Amino acid sequence: MLIREQVRDAIEGFQIPFGELGIDAYGTSKTHLQSALTALGFLYRHYFTVETRGIENVPPRGRAMLVGNHSGGIAIDAAMIIAACALEMRPPRLAQTMTDKFLARMPLLGTWTSRMGQLIGLPQHAERLLADERLLLVFPEGTRGTAKLYRDRHSLVDFGTGFMRLALRTRTPIIPVAVLGGSEAFPTIANSYSLGRYLGVPYVPVVAYGLPVPFPAKIEIQFGSPMRPCADSHDDNSVIASYVDEVKDAISQMVQAGARRRRGVVPESGSVGPQDGGPGESP
Repeated sequence: MLIREQVRDAIEGFQIPFGELGIDAYGTSKTHLQSALTALGFLYRHYFTVETRGIENVPPRGRAMLVGNHSGGIAIDAAMIIAACALEMRPPRLAQTMTDKFLARMPLLGTWTSRMGQLIGLPQHAERLLADERLLLVFPEGTRGTAKLYRDRHSLVDFGTGFMRLALRTRTPIIPVAVLGGSEAFPTIANSYSLGRYLGVPYVPVVAYGLPVPFPAKIEIQFGSPMRPCADSHDDNSVIASYVDEVKDAISQMVQAGARRRRGVVPESGSVGPQDGGPGESP
């Protein structure tokens, strides 16, 4: 089946109440999704030849929060996770991210981002999506994560705690997601923060070969088992931070296992990712 046809079937399978004009309450457009997901589908299938594991851990319906690591100086990771959920899941689902505010100031990119159902990263937007039983994709590393250099590609910077309080407040299961290969596709050796300020973006990544075009490096995505922390959203920061660390550790374990696999080292039994009933899950 051609990618365009796969995407068309996926959009028809999304459990999203599109109106008569093909637009939902968030401004997500069927027409824009068709064009954007077709392009992402080509990159997913043929350019990055993405290998996805554990997609069955993503619930087929109902609210859920995908929590991932950043891999690469640009948002290749988010794009490929969105493609995976649309093309690999049965039924397909649209993963909706919380984007950086600077995107809204870019007329063309900002419009396309919103028409794809990707919203500016405000707490009320995230809470509304979950209240509507959507699939929310977040990256707690923020722009510090995309700013990681190639040498730090298998490390994680500090996670914010906002996603955990939101998950607890809305009783949303968390699915940890590990992405590998984004840094190989876009090997950042430096970041220009001064040029970024001039252009109105956090920074401008500098790649070793000069031209800011990603290589066709193989990308891997691992979806871990759902985690359901047993805590209250109003608990002390230390309590919330401990649960955040559990999610970060789960992602880190999958990243390290994937790094060993990419080096040709067979991972130890059980080291691929968190298992059902792991840390932070209710009995």
